[in-house]
Amino acid sequence: MKKLLTIEIDNEILKLLERRAKRNMMSVSELISDIIRRSTVFYRRMPRGTPKLEDKLIGIFSRERRGRRKNWTKRRNKK
Repeated sequence: MKKLLTIEIDNEILKLLERRAKRNMMSVSELISDIIRRSTVFYRRMPRGTPKLEDKLIGIFSRERRGRRKNWTKRRNKK
């Protein structure tokens, strides 16, 4: 079952989509539906607990804490 969706796209973006669709041998509507399908599949795979970051650099340079937590107080006291 297909639904009809109407969107407004700038002319510059439409030209880029047309080039990409031509390169992939698709129509623009097929390309847009493929982009939406892939993003929903990726969204399903993404863990729900991950925060949405506004700045991608924060995600790149931040580390996620996993596993057992080390006891840092013992190391500090040994000095």
